[in-house]
Amino acid sequence: MRPAEVIHLQKSQCRLPASGWGLLNLKGGVVTAGKEWTDDGAVHEIHSLKRRAAKATRPVPIPPVLVRMLREHIRSFGVAPDGRLFRNAAGNYIDASAYGITWGRARETVLTIDEHALDLAKRPYDLRHAGISFWLASGVDPAECARRAGQSIQVLFRYYAKFLADARNHANTLIEDSMRRWEEATDDDDAESALAGSWPGNAPELLVRAGIRVGDIGSKGVFRLAA
Repeated sequence: MRPAEVIHLQKSQCRLPASGWGLLNLKGGVVTAGKEWTDDGAVHEIHSLKRRAAKATRPVPIPPVLVRMLREHIRSFGVAPDGRLFRNAAGNYIDASAYGITWGRARETVLTIDEHALDLAKRPYDLRHAGISFWLASGVDPAECARRAGQSIQVLFRYYAKFLADARNHANTLIEDSMRRWEEATDDDDAESALAGSWPGNAPELLVRAGIRVGDIGSKGVFRLAA
């Protein structure tokens, strides 16, 4: 969810069963526009879903752990008169500056010095990038990721397919394993055999997406590649 969608989330939009997956039916978000930019002089303004029609909705399944968190939040704090789950002490909309301060404190508490230097999770909005990247890394179909995120597939891969630390470790393991097999090979033919089978079944598709032209396939099943 975008921060604006979280601020606007109402209990009526939430399906939170006692067990299993739940569902959030997103209908728009709240943005800080400023009094001079709104018709009624209010600081906040309710917008429709980004790049969607005014009455468009976006159903997003949520895992059991998030269902439990939202149920506990409602049980502990209740909801605002209009049904909103999240509000400030006065019952009004939460400002970005307010949750930004809390987010900064959380980063100071849990991140290492190296992670701070990399500006890891610098903004609350980065959680959205991390969540979508996690879906992709988990093998979820990109079209389904785009639908849940409310983005096109092109935007999804251009802006939201971010690097994950676990993906780096997995890549290092794969590369190290291939290097070990290559070093153990005694001649070129054995080297071809060592690398054969190290490609996933959808390797041609992945190579094409990466902009690599696939040439002939060798007798041992090794791809001959040309940039």
